Amino acid sequence: MILFLDYDGVLHPDAAYLVNGRPELHADGELFMWSPILEDIIRPYVDLRIVLSTSWVRVLGFSRARDYLSAELSSRVIGGTWHSGMRRHSEASHRVDEDWFIAMSRYEQIARYIARAGPRAASWLAVDDDVDGWDDGMRDRLVETDGDVGLSSPGVQEELRSKLRSLACK
Repeated sequence: MILFLDYDGVLHPDAAYLVNGRPELHADGELFMWSPILEDIIRPYVDLRIVLSTSWVRVLGFSRARDYLSAELSSRVIGGTWHSGMRRHSEASHRVDEDWFIAMSRYEQIARYIARAGPRAASWLAVDDDVDGWDDGMRDRLVETDGDVGLSSPGVQEELRSKLRSLACK
């Protein structure tokens, strides 16, 4: 089972900004303050793996983005929807072009990962506050969070638990 995980608006409020190369939260609380909630919810699912579907990977790099997670969460991370090999170089200007990836919806980014991963990605869920462009036929695979409260919402926690139970039974 794979959990596609966003950071901003899920594990802390959607108010993280890069300042002098380091992420800072410009809201009450601290970065990753709701991580213990996720740890608790996924703990029973020992085979659950995490794929990072957060802009942090593109901005900071995979290892650095993963290492902001707790040891319990980072040990489950198997990849990201973005990887450095996706950068395209313009022959004319020798500049890196990431606009094509940024222009994709979060769902399209996840669908692209699933297509590459094949059958091992058949059982999956996403937790995200960015739902623009999400395929209506796949909404049952999404746990939508409010960017201000993320996983601190009891309703979101229950929805995630319920969807994980359903996936585990398949």
